[in-house]
Amino acid sequence: MGRLNNRNIAVLAANGFEESELTSPVARLKEEGATVHIVSLETGKIQGMKHDKEWTVEISVDQTVKTAHPEDYQGLLIPGGVLNPDSLRKNDDALNFVKAFFKAGKPVAAICHGPQVLISAEVVEGRKLTSTKTIKIDLVNAGALWEDSEVVVDQGLVTSRSPADLPAFNDKIVEEFAEGVHDGQHA
Repeated sequence: MGRLNNRNIAVLAANGFEESELTSPVARLKEEGATVHIVSLETGKIQGMKHDKEWTVEISVDQTVKTAHPEDYQGLLIPGGVLNPDSLRKNDDALNFVKAFFKAGKPVAAICHGPQVLISAEVVEGRKLTSTKTIKIDLVNAGALWEDSEVVVDQGLVTSRSPADLPAFNDKIVEEFAEGVHDGQHA
């Protein structure tokens, strides 16, 4: 406990996030001492889904992407779900928020469909990562070096395939967020 004391982590999410891909990493980050803020497109609450089939928990939004400042955070987490990244990737403020973390060399973590946001932010070319197999071709076409692994780390960029990979994903995000800025993380 305490590896992330004095670290602020932003979780970029919208309606339709995969419940476990937000709640499990957030719980782990808080256990390690991080302050976690939910950043979304609008104020109020966002609702999660379980396996893209049923609506589940509602989570309060702490900041909108219009009002959040990337410089206030030491890391960024993007959960998956089918609807969540689809909403985020259409929003210029969300994409600029993501790009700012890469430009500053800060660690970014995305799981399952979350890397779709990274494609639209144009930050995956030449980077090693993984995702759910359904978006593999999208990542490859965007220039990513995709591999089918539980978790992939590339200079502060952490990715995983699905909720089944959450234990390994959570361990790696703690490690990368604790390390801080990575010179190889770039936009």
